Parts: sequence; C-alpha cells; structure tokens
Amino acid sequence: MRTVQGAALDGLRARVRALAARRRPEHAGRTPSGGRTAPADRGPAMPGPEAPGRRTPVKESSRYAVLAPPPDRVRGATARAALTGVGGLLRGLTRPRPGGVRTSAAALRALRARRGDAPALVRTRSGQTFLVLLDPQDLHRFYAEPVSLLAAAAPDECRGPGAEEPADAGCSRGDLRAEQRQVGAEVLASDRPVHPSCGRFLAALAEEARHLTAPAGATSARTAAAHLDLARARHAVQRAARRIVLGDAAAADEELTGWLTQLRAEGRSPRGGRGRAARSAHDKVRARIEEYADRAADDTLLGRAARHADPEGTLDPVGQAQHWLRAMDAVPDTLLRTLLLLGAHPAEQDLAAAEAAAEAAAGADRGELPRLRACVRESLRLYPVVPDLIRVTRAETEWRGVRYPAGTSLLVPAAFHQRDPERVPAAHVFVPGRWKNPGADQDIRMAPFSHGGGRCPGDQLGLMATAALCAEVLRGHRVARTRPVLDPVGPLPATLDPQGIRLTLTRR
Repeated sequence: MRTVQGAALDGLRARVRALAARRRPEHAGRTPSGGRTAPADRGPAMPGPEAPGRRTPVKESSRYAVLAPPPDRVRGATARAALTGVGGLLRGLTRPRPGGVRTSAAALRALRARRGDAPALVRTRSGQTFLVLLDPQDLHRFYAEPVSLLAAAAPDECRGPGAEEPADAGCSRGDLRAEQRQVGAEVLASDRPVHPSCGRFLAALAEEARHLTAPAGATSARTAAAHLDLARARHAVQRAARRIVLGDAAAADEELTGWLTQLRAEGRSPRGGRGRAARSAHDKVRARIEEYADRAADDTLLGRAARHADPEGTLDPVGQAQHWLRAMDAVPDTLLRTLLLLGAHPAEQDLAAAEAAAEAAAGADRGELPRLRACVRESLRLYPVVPDLIRVTRAETEWRGVRYPAGTSLLVPAAFHQRDPERVPAAHVFVPGRWKNPGADQDIRMAPFSHGGGRCPGDQLGLMATAALCAEVLRGHRVARTRPVLDPVGPLPATLDPQGIRLTLTRR
C-alpha cells in the first residue's frame, strides 16, 4: 500500500527529472562563445485545460502544483508530459486571503478528467498541501466523520474562543464543545423552520426593511424608485441583527458594529488579529454586550442563551451573541444576490411576490415562505457563502488506498460540486424548484449549510430572516432594473460580487 510520503517522493523525483530535461536543450543550444544556435523543435505545446461546451469564465492563476503524480505511474518523456499537464490544470486554484482557498471549476474538472474521481493531493506555492475530494462518494465520509477525527482548524491553531474566531471554529474540547453546540442549536431552534421568537424577529425585520425600499432624497415615496445596493442592505440587516440578538435597545448601536468590523478586519490580517487594537476592540465588544445582557428580553437570542448558561460556563452567552452578530454578516450578500436573480426571472419574481402577499394576509402562519426559501437556497447553491470547506485530520486516515498522516488538510470544493454540470441538472441556471424535491436538503452534493455534525445550526434562522426580507421588499415593490444584467436562460456567471450589485425598485 502506498503512503503519502512515498507518493510525494515520487512526485519530487519526477519534477526534478522534468526540470532537468527542460534545461538540457537550452545549454546544448549555446555556442562556445556564449551565443545561441537555432532553437530545437520541442514538439507541440501542451493543450490548456479546456472543457467541451459553454462554461462560465473563471479567473486563473498558478498558486498550486501537484504533489503526487497520477496513480498510473509512467516513465520518461510520458511521465514528464503528464506531470507538466497536470500542473497546468491547477493554475485556477487561488488563495485570495490567509486561511482561505478559492478553486477554479475548470481546473477541477480537468483534474478529475485526468485523475478520475480519486482524491488529488495538491500543494500551494507557499507550501500548504490539500487533499481535494472530487467524488460525491467521498463527501459522504467527509460529512459523516466526527470532529474528533476531522476538525475545522489544526490543533496547534486552536486559540480558544475569542474576538478573532467564531465560537464554533472547530477547536474541539471534547464533551464540553459538544454540549456547547447542543445548547447553541437549542437557542437557535435549528430543528424548526420557524423560530419560537418569530413574532419579535419578523417585526424587527419588517421595520428595518423600510431602509431597503425608501427612495433617496425628498422625492415622494409613492412615485419614486428606490435604489438598493450593498451599503443599504448592510445598514438594514445590521440594525435587524442587533435587535434579534440583543434587543430593540441595540438597534442604533452603530459603535458596536464598528468594533465588530474592526475585529473582522484584524482577523483577516497576517497578524491574525492578536494586536493591541484587536484586544481593545474585543474588550469593548464584550463590555457592551454584557450591558445588553442585563436587560435582554427572553425572546431575544441573548436572552434565550442566558437561560441556558450555568456556573460551569457550558455556554458563554456574550461570546455566542458576538458570534451570531458576525454570522448575520452573510445575510446582506445573499439578500442582494437573491433579489438580483429574481429580477432576472420575472415569472419567479411574480410567484414569490404572490406568496409574500398571501402570507401577510394569512397572518397566523408567518415565517414559512417555502417558495422564497427555495429561492434563497438556490442563490446559495449558485453563490455559497463558503465556497470551499476545509477540515484537518487529527489522526492518520486512508482515502482510496493511500494513507495520509494526521494534520492533512482536506478540501471539499463545495461550489464546484453544487455547480458540477456532469452531475447536477441545469447546474449554471437559477432553478428554485429543485429544492421542492423530496430529499433535496439531504443531497450530499448540495451543501449551502454543510451536512452532518458540521452543519450550521443557524441555517433555519438565516433562511427565515433572508426570505422575510425578500418578502418585505417584494410585497410593495418590483425589481425593475438590475446591474449587472443576467441572462435568464444562459449560464450564470461563476461569481457575483455584491459590491457591484445595484437594484432599482419600483412601486407595484
């Protein structure tokens, strides 16, 4: 049985031979006087990683290289050509920020075509290695493994819950971590589509949604069009998030949000957010949330968390409240993308608006919105908040007959699997109806909220909040014009930067 060390050594030898082969003709072509003779014909160039048919354009770069050669090891010129070709396939893998990885769908499709469905071990130019899982069958195991075997962060990177990392970042502390996660799931009501505190939450969302649709300037609200962009969406969602987590008294606390933004920026810096400024902001955030905790109502998330707290510190309500506020940062991006997609699909928009109007008339069964939730899920399938999932093994594991040591980083390119045209029908098209199929939420290829023990416990609350905001917009307004303009029948772009989204809302 091959080991990863043996495979790596074979790959290193093959690359050395390939490098030597490329350099020999250059030296052979030099004359004794230092000049050059006519270059020798080296044969046709290796073709690029092209996929048949239309595909979404992607940005390419060369930050990754193959660490292990293909399983069918070959010798001589064939081995050099194979290694060079596979190395070129990975030019689409990029690392945009510390701790983050972005993968190119074109590169992964080409890699799978050459290597089959077996996991591929790749290495970044900076020396990081990732075992990329390309087969949905491997995803079943990835999501089923316990956190004691697959952790979301390497053991030596566990710094304890603090301002710079989410409370559920994956640094396991045995039974205590499991109990914390269970209590958090109860506070968030992860097993219920409509939260027990939906009355307060939906009221807050409805009131703050007025910031999304208010016309600019002094023009009459009855006749003027509203323009919605990311800044507006963030302002409305942050106000609603503070009311949901902390209470109505925190609605206008922009200072708290500023400190959280500072911590987020520090956390993305190479220093990892451990500087004096980050510690100061962390202390200010905790002190401010503790003030709200003293008077938090029972139907806020902070109030519900306080009821679960105990003297042993099983759950830190203040730390959890901070994490929930940061988690709500993903809502504005998803909200804008969902409304943009509905603006490009007028029939879907009309059906969603009809559902929103019917729910408002019903009154009692508020918060369900199955059609709008399907639209939000489809938006997250096309543009997931976390496009690549990374776990680190805590013990030696075996994948497809190859043993890998503890500390191996496993990478699941979730965005690639969710938009894989070979396995997902209409992969690059907005089709919310796919989420109405029985078992769609358990489809291992679709992981907008992950699966298994690593599933996001706030998925139902996030869906409820985003769908409710969409409903508030669509009840009285229509998405009339959008930027960018999307093709309603052609393949959608691979990425949609929310910073560039502009929506024009007109009165219905």
